[in-house]
Amino acid sequence: MSVLRVSGSLVEVAPMPGVAMYDVVLLGPDRLPGEVVEIGDRRLTVQAYEDTGGLAPGAAAAPQGAPLSARLGPHLLGAVFDGLLRPLSSAGPWLVPGAAALGAGDEGRWDFTPSARPGATAAPGDELGTVATAAPVPVRVLVPPGVAGAVTELAAGPVGAAARVAVVGGTPVPLTTTWPVRRPRPYAQRLGAAAGLHTGQRVLDLLFPVARGSSAAVPGGFGTGKTVLLQQIAKWCDADVIVYVGCGERGNEMADVVADLAALEDPRTGRRLSDRTVVIANTSNMPMMAREASIYTGVTVAEYFRDMGLHVVVIADSTSRWAEALREFASRTGTLPAEEGYPAGLASALAAFYERAGDVVTLGGRRGSVTIVGAVSPAGGDMTEPVTAHTQRFVRAVWLLDRDLAYARHYPAVAWAGSFSRDAEPLAAWHAERGDPGWARRRERVTALLADADRLTALADLVGLGALPGAERVVLLAGRLLREAVLQQSALNPNDAHCSPAKGAALLDAVLAVVDRCDALVAAGTPAAALEATDFGVLVRAARETDPDDVDGVGERLAETLALLGEPA
Repeated sequence: MSVLRVSGSLVEVAPMPGVAMYDVVLLGPDRLPGEVVEIGDRRLTVQAYEDTGGLAPGAAAAPQGAPLSARLGPHLLGAVFDGLLRPLSSAGPWLVPGAAALGAGDEGRWDFTPSARPGATAAPGDELGTVATAAPVPVRVLVPPGVAGAVTELAAGPVGAAARVAVVGGTPVPLTTTWPVRRPRPYAQRLGAAAGLHTGQRVLDLLFPVARGSSAAVPGGFGTGKTVLLQQIAKWCDADVIVYVGCGERGNEMADVVADLAALEDPRTGRRLSDRTVVIANTSNMPMMAREASIYTGVTVAEYFRDMGLHVVVIADSTSRWAEALREFASRTGTLPAEEGYPAGLASALAAFYERAGDVVTLGGRRGSVTIVGAVSPAGGDMTEPVTAHTQRFVRAVWLLDRDLAYARHYPAVAWAGSFSRDAEPLAAWHAERGDPGWARRRERVTALLADADRLTALADLVGLGALPGAERVVLLAGRLLREAVLQQSALNPNDAHCSPAKGAALLDAVLAVVDRCDALVAAGTPAAALEATDFGVLVRAARETDPDDVDGVGERLAETLALLGEPA
């Protein structure tokens, strides 16, 4: 095969029998990786994943006979990779064109401890052994899908990354395996929303929760705090493994993410948080078309750990940059454009990505999940543009970031008016089973109070606060207390950066108890102006001045606030 034409990342090569769609082709003397995206009678169209500068017609093109695949193994945890899962931590922030060819590399030796017995029969997903790493989660070596039979050979002790650790049914099983990134890994059974994912952010956990194995989108304009919110989720959510995909975002932000994860102590294990994190960085200064593959690479890595019985969260920041890569390549291939120039298959591509989330029973009978949280960056804050509109159709929760809240320094700037969660109803039963039967009632009351407060705020701007009845002025007071004492959260305060479920419920109950007392006082004849003049600072500061799981401290501040208000006459 040889190159016929080069147009940016679009490369046309002479046809060759046996080449299939999505097969990898290495281009030119630097062996630049590309992927077959169109097969014609006279030529193949290849999507190059690196800068094609210097590539000319006549250069060699070598098909690899396999689709774009991720190399999966114990080397993933704690490392940083590019969009094609090539290591960046050792190569520095820049990759030499063609360096670290796909499927190559050796990350040293690993101590393998067998758990299977020679002569035993093994099925897909069965555990063959474990590998000792610096990660706090077990790294299991499993029988690959499609392989079954008697275990006739089993290694022990230090093994190389590419070495085989067992032979099952005559098929060698290496320590590191490959899997096509566009093909979901198989599982035995898909389950419904059965358990909540605790993010540590009160506005999400109390009002717009997401289940393990579900999906969420974070749409928001420039400056609304998307990246900070996603970083907070990555740091504090109760997942076993975090896969953070920096998809076309600024390089300095990704550098901050990597530095924070390396410096932060994991609250569950006391080790570095980065030990159970995989970072895939395909920033805005890296090859554009590798950005299109990066989200598939990230979810493939997540499914690999899911099959071990782990709960994994994939954070994609942002899917809008990924969609822009699709649009740019579609324009080069002459694809008929749809809305705003995006390809007609945009909705299908988004659905295929988010549908890879799920809570499943693995082939080996374990319980594992992949939860996907994707940021959306609509141009100019237009929430009706195609990526945002299509994404909201396929995710289970939307955490809409509001520019007015962000400019008012209310963080996280999650708008209670435009956000929603389809997991709230099934998770109400889960909270009840865990000893919080009032979770659903509390959530319904808070959302109603916030909606009423927004409505009355607009009315007060027209007629003046003094023209409203006392009960309605208490609703406005309730909205302010909910925003300041519960929904606001500082990522820079060690007490407030994350919040336990018990403390979040205690703060919400405390505000509602104060609102009930204010209602009773107004009904007994106390002027609403007197309540509005009350200093609620003790309650408002409770989240920042008490430890992340200090429920008793919140109760003490509630008692102090109620004493300040006094009893109804």
